[in-house]
Amino acid sequence: MRVAPPDPEALAALHGTGFDRGWTAATFADLLTQPGVTAITGPDGFVLIRVVADEAEILTLAVRPAARGRGQGGRLIREAASTAAAAGAGRLFLEVAEDNVAARALYRRVGFEAVGRRPRYYSRAGAPPVDALLLSLNLPGPLPIG
Repeated sequence: MRVAPPDPEALAALHGTGFDRGWTAATFADLLTQPGVTAITGPDGFVLIRVVADEAEILTLAVRPAARGRGQGGRLIREAASTAAAAGAGRLFLEVAEDNVAARALYRRVGFEAVGRRPRYYSRAGAPPVDALLLSLNLPGPLPIG
């Protein structure tokens, strides 16, 4: 895994393989210029996080479809959590579509817990909107001294 300024075009291309409405290169370019936003990339995926004060958020996570189910998503999330904790965050949040069973299972395995719901948050082409579940993961703080 690496924390580096990635190519917005490459991020958009990969993101489009996993989402009905993939983000554009311009969206990624804009996000990557914002304070607290970091991209962590792996061989077949990436995670984009934002840290503000003592909280962090996973803005998006994408893994190439052919590479799913091999631990890449978990590794990216663990690296994101480590990066966020090192930046001073005590909690990591994300939203996930209620009907995204695979992603929900991944987040549960990593330790995320549901803390809220956003009704009708995700629109679907030709289908009713889907609720988003707001998930949270407590990050390890500094160890006590002495």
